[in-house]
Parts: sequence; C-alpha cells; structure tokens
Amino acid sequence: MLSKALSLVLLTVTSVRAVWPIPESIETGDSTLWIGDSLLVTYNGDKVRWSTTSQHICPLDETMDTNTGLLNVQLPWARNYVPFGGPKFSSKEIVKGGISRAMGAILDDNFVPWKLYPRMALETTEPSLGKPKSYISCLDITQTGVDTEKTFKPTDGDVDESYNLTLGTNGKAAISAVSSTGVLRGLETFSQLFFKHSKGPVYTTMAPVKISDSPQFDHRGILLDVSRNYLPVDTIYRTIDAMSWNKMNRLHIHATDSQSWPLEIPALPELHEKGAYAKGMTYSPKDVTAIQTYAIQRGVEVVMEIDTPGHFGIVALAYPDLITGWGATPWSTYCNEPPCGQIQLNNSDTDAFFDKLMDDLLPRVAPYSAYFHTGGDEVNFQEYMLDPSVGTNDSAVIVPLLQKFIDKQHDRVRKAGLVPMVWEEIPADYNVTVGDDVLIQSWLGDEAIQSLTAQGHKVIASNSNYWYLDCGRGQWLNIQEGEEFAADWPFNDWCFPTKSWRLAYSYDPRANLPEEQAKLVVGGEVGAWAETIDEVNLDSILWPRGSAAGEVLWSGRTDADGNNRTQIDAGPRLAEFRERMLARGVRADPIQMVFCTQGGNGSTCSM
Repeated sequence: MLSKALSLVLLTVTSVRAVWPIPESIETGDSTLWIGDSLLVTYNGDKVRWSTTSQHICPLDETMDTNTGLLNVQLPWARNYVPFGGPKFSSKEIVKGGISRAMGAILDDNFVPWKLYPRMALETTEPSLGKPKSYISCLDITQTGVDTEKTFKPTDGDVDESYNLTLGTNGKAAISAVSSTGVLRGLETFSQLFFKHSKGPVYTTMAPVKISDSPQFDHRGILLDVSRNYLPVDTIYRTIDAMSWNKMNRLHIHATDSQSWPLEIPALPELHEKGAYAKGMTYSPKDVTAIQTYAIQRGVEVVMEIDTPGHFGIVALAYPDLITGWGATPWSTYCNEPPCGQIQLNNSDTDAFFDKLMDDLLPRVAPYSAYFHTGGDEVNFQEYMLDPSVGTNDSAVIVPLLQKFIDKQHDRVRKAGLVPMVWEEIPADYNVTVGDDVLIQSWLGDEAIQSLTAQGHKVIASNSNYWYLDCGRGQWLNIQEGEEFAADWPFNDWCFPTKSWRLAYSYDPRANLPEEQAKLVVGGEVGAWAETIDEVNLDSILWPRGSAAGEVLWSGRTDADGNNRTQIDAGPRLAEFRERMLARGVRADPIQMVFCTQGGNGSTCSM
C-alpha cells in the first residue's frame, strides 16, 4: 500500500529515506527490493546492458542498429563510462554516462545508514540477508522528446527537466522524461532510493515508488571564484559532480579579477604569463573546453565571467597603459579590496584590446554555453580621478563612458551568439541602460530585485545576506595594532554572520513580489568568493549549505499548499544526503551530531 512521503514530520525509520531535493510528488511503500550489477537497462528500447541472468520484464529488441551495424544487445553500460565529447552532443551518450554514474553511486559509492537508525539498531533494523530476496531486474528509460542544441546550452526556460519515476514491487523500474537532462535528474533520484547493507549488498525498503518531479526555477547555480585562489580542474569537476547530485544546473566561473589572471588567451598570452600566480596555475583552452564538456554531460551549463571594468587591475602587469589605479594607496579609497585597478574608460586602445580578447575567448565558449557574464560590480568612481583619460569622479562624466563601454561589451557578446549577464550595479546603481535580453545578477538585497523586475528585467538572486557561503568566517585582512585593531575587533568579515544551511534554506527569491514580477526571477546562485577558499576547504564551504539553496531552487521555498518547508522535515533528509555526498567523494560538513540524526526524527533536536 502506498504512503504519502511528503509528510513534513518524519516519524518512522522508513520515511526518513527520502530524496534531496524533495520531489514535487512522491509516494512510497515499505517493501524491500535488492539491486545488483545484473540490472537490465533500456533507453527508448535500446539495451544499455544485456544480462542473461535477469528476468526480462523490460521489453527487448534485438534489432540491428543501422548506423553502427551492431545489435542493440552489444551496447553495454559500464562503470566509469565517459560519454563522447562535444560540441555536438548525443542524447544516448549523455544518458549512458548518467546510467553509469547512477549505478556507480548505487553499487560502489553507497553508504551504510547507521546514523539514520536508532542507537544500536542497525543489525536488527536493516533487511535480513537470510530471507528470500526480490531483485530489481530492469530499468526502462523513455525519452519522449527530441533534444536540440538548446538542450545542452540552454537559456533559462529552454529545456524541460521534468521526469517521472516508478519502481514496482515486481522489480520493474521506469523513468520517463522529455529531455536527456530530465533523464539525468530522474537517474539521480533513482540512485537515492538505495542503501548499502552492513554486509555488502544494496537494497531499498521503499517499494513501490511513484515520483513526479520538475524544478521551480530554471537557473540553479554555484559561483566559483578561481582568481583570488586558483582551483585545480579536478576540484572544479568535483564541484560539478556535486551540483548534479543536487540537481543544480549553472556553474558560474568568475575567471579573472585584480588578484590574478589564470585564464589563457592565446591571442594575448602575456595576460596569463604575467598575471597568473605561478606557472601551471592557469586554464588552457583545452581545460576550458574539458570543464564545459564535463558539465554538459551532467546537465550543468558553465557561464564564464570576465569582470569589467572594475576588478581588472591585474591586466596592468601585461598592459599597464590600459589600467588606472593599479596598486593605488590607500587601497580602501580606490577599491573594495587590494590590489586596485580598473579599465581606463576613455582610452581608445581599450576597444582594440577587448576586440582581441573577446574574439579569442567567446567563439571557444559559445558552442558550450548560452551566456557570458561581463561583470560590472563595485566600479569605484574615485579611481577615475587617477585615470588620465577621465580625471574626475563626477558621475555626469563617468556614467556616459560606462554606458558606452557596456554597450560595446554586450555587442561583442551578442555577436558571438551569447546572452549577456551583468551584476546589478550596472543598471541599478550606475543607471546604465541594458538590453531586454540581459540577465541581471542581484547580490545586495531584494530591493534591487523588486525594482529591476518592475522594469521588466530578468533577474537571478544571489542575496549575500543568505547565499554568500564564504561569509561569517572572519576577517582575511591583517589588522595593525592600535585604532584599527580596536575598531575591527573581533575581526569579523564584511558579511558576517555565517550563512548556515538553515539561513540559506529560509530564503525565498520571489518573496513579496507580484506574480508577473516573480516570474522574472528565473533562479539564483550561491556564491563562494575565494579570499579564504581553495581546493582544500571548498567542499566543506559549499556543501551541504549549497544543497539547502539547491532545494529552494528546485522544489521551491513553499510546498504545494503554500506553506514554508520546515527544518524539521529538511534536517533528516539533508543529514542523509550529506552521507551520500561523503560516500561519493565530496567532504561535506555535518549538520548535526549523530544523536540528532539517529531515528530520523527531525523533532529530536528542535526548539
């Protein structure tokens, strides 16, 4: 008999085993099924694995593939399968990769859920190995729509990520979705139905299962800053993996800043040769393509950002005549953090420089992404008093120059077939006019979201009061003894307190907006600015706090009845999901002590 698993208070050991992010609709039972590597998988009738030991409940079709001359039974799924790369992507390849990863998570990278059972109750509560076992024998995947180029490099709203999943007590599982991206989301949910037995085998106790699911927001992202501290490519890959488990779909890479230029531009090699922190701490064109390809294969789109005209000081090491204020002191007068440096807005040589930069970079980005972020935050007008081409901090002089600069940057982006993105200050603070196509990223609070959506702009929310995960970890500047020491004590950072998962989970990007304006908030991103983040601590900074934002963006802040989702419900599910991330190789932080998670009752540790 099916039981509704959307109950907000998880009262039984069985019901704690739920999916993150919570699906739109989920019904589960209490029957036990086992799963092994003899599973038969089909994709639109083609076999992805042939097993002579399976009971063939799924329909079989041993027809000849006219494109390859091979029987469909000769298409095995394999562990660690790497799909063919782009820029033209195959739906079948994408799905085969997703199946391989899902089965790896189920069979190889699963966990024994002793932290979820009551104290000392694991051996008496997990399924008995001595009883007859019923196995899941097949997984039938059906994609009902045809993928297009936009499926793999979508603008917000271009791709249908919905899916339906069923698992019967007869051992037959099925996933249906419109797109291959939806199939990937369904496979991730399927992987979360299973646990590892303390003696080794893998099982679920939730059959039968019926799930219908789709995201509430199209843009569900993570921002990585790879300039202030370089992140190795493998670290970026690991972040993409974790994003896919959380059903997040945009990786925003803040690629350059005043501190370093790690991005190789073959047409302008001195940028990275002089601007990187060290040899080897760069991203070659091959690296960038590999990162974008890896992401697309997991349903994630990479959005690159070259921040301009501020946060650009490092270019002075290669092209000093283009930059104003490089190394200016006191830095607090001319920029938000050292070293200072901005583009000279009225220097005619900047056009040729940016033409060359963008003509090199954008054609390499465009086959894999629909967006390019041109930055625009924290432009310091004081710094233009040092600019020989401007010589004043008067906004009446600077804003027209800024308008001209942004217009040219966005024309370059559009010429490459991409949609421009900017930080909110460009239209909201500097009164620069941007096109209706521009996607605006807001981080300073919800007032700008209210104003920008009222003007008809599409917005993504990155409210620093909730979703800046680098915040609340202390000052990164060294404070001298004396007045500064006393004034800065106890040395908090600018955006404290810490953004806990509970705080991140409480944020609703569409709160208090009229319906038509709310539709223009197409999603959000959590930020990880890297003053004190590198490959060693990145996992613990992002996860599982980023997961909390991920559920808000996928499932919505409120449930189907309009009620806020509660920490009482979310806590046990997030604690479980954290264990899954650990098992899969991401060192996510704990959210509670084991006393609170054992038994799966979110009220055990509550107020």
